[in-house]
Amino acid sequence: MKIIEVIADSGHIDTVTSIAEKNDCPDIWTSPQGEDGRQVVRMIVSPEKTQDILDALQGILGTSENSRINIIPLEVTLPRQPEEKEEAQEKKSTTTTREELYNNIEKDSRLDGNFLLLVFLSTIVAAIGLIEDNVAIIIGAMVIAPLLGPNIALALATALGDTELMWKSLQTNLVGLIFAISVTALIGLLWPGELDSRELMSRTDVGLDGVVLALASGAAAVLSLTTGLPSVLVGVMVAVALLPPATTMGLMLGRGYFDLMAGAGLLLAVNIVCVNLSAKLVLLAKGVRPRTWLEKRKARQSTTTYIVFWVITLAILITVIIIRGDILFIP
Repeated sequence: MKIIEVIADSGHIDTVTSIAEKNDCPDIWTSPQGEDGRQVVRMIVSPEKTQDILDALQGILGTSENSRINIIPLEVTLPRQPEEKEEAQEKKSTTTTREELYNNIEKDSRLDGNFLLLVFLSTIVAAIGLIEDNVAIIIGAMVIAPLLGPNIALALATALGDTELMWKSLQTNLVGLIFAISVTALIGLLWPGELDSRELMSRTDVGLDGVVLALASGAAAVLSLTTGLPSVLVGVMVAVALLPPATTMGLMLGRGYFDLMAGAGLLLAVNIVCVNLSAKLVLLAKGVRPRTWLEKRKARQSTTTYIVFWVITLAILITVIIIRGDILFIP
C-alpha cells in the first residue's frame, strides 16, 4: 500500500478526488485551501492501482506548475483490508510504479566520484580474492561492485524510450569496465607471484552454462526491482557475472597472457549481453512502458532495436564459444 499526496490548485481538487474514487481508493482526505490557493489531497492506494492513478493524475496536472505529486510508502494501515482484496493485490505482478523504478535505477547509473571509487575498491578486492583463491574475498568484492546499475538502467531506458538515460548508462557502464580492467592490468603487471589460482583460471573460459547463469541473473535482478523485493542478493548474483571476469581480463592483460585474456573477455561479453537481454525481456513482460502515446511509439522502436541487437550479438558469441571449445578440445 502507498499514500499518493497531490498538491494542486483548488480548481483541480474535484477531478483529483474523482480519480481516487473511480479507482476504489480505501480512503481519501482533503486539506483546507491554503493562502496560495492550493489544497492537499491524500489517498491510500493499493499496489495494482498505483500506476493507473499516477498516469491519470499526470494527465491532468502535467502542465500545471503549481502542482506536485508525492508517493509515500505505507507500511501498515488498520483496520486490515478484506482477504479478497489482498488476494487480488498478490496477483498483480508489478507492484513498483514506472516512476519509482526510474528513481531507483537512474541514480545507480550516474558516473560520479562515488561510482568510480566503488569500482576501484571492488576491483582491488576482487583481484586479491582471485589471485589468492579466496572465495570469501571475492564475495566481498561482489557486494560493493556497482556494475549492476548501468546495465539495468540501459534496459529501462529502452523500455521508456529515454535517450538521455540510455546514453548516460552506456557511458557509465563503459567507463566502469575500462577503469576496472585498467586497474587490474596494472596489478597484473606489478604482481610478483604467479596468476594460476583455481578461481582465476575458472574465469578464463566460458561455456553455455555461463550463458544460462547470466540470463537468470539479469532476469532475477529486474524481477526483484519490479516486485519491490529486496535486491541485495540479486545485486550480488549479477556482480558474479560482471566483476570477476573483468578483473580476470585485466590481470591477464597486464601479465601478457593474451589467450587467457581473450577467454575472460568472451565471458565478460557474454554476461553483459545476457544480463541486458534478460533484463529487457522481463521489463517487457511486466508491461513497463511510457505514459503517453508518442513516448510509447518511441519506446517500441528502441525496444525492437535493442532486443534484435542483443539477440544477434548473443548468437555470435555462442557461435564463438562453440568454435573455441572445439579448438581447445581437439585431441
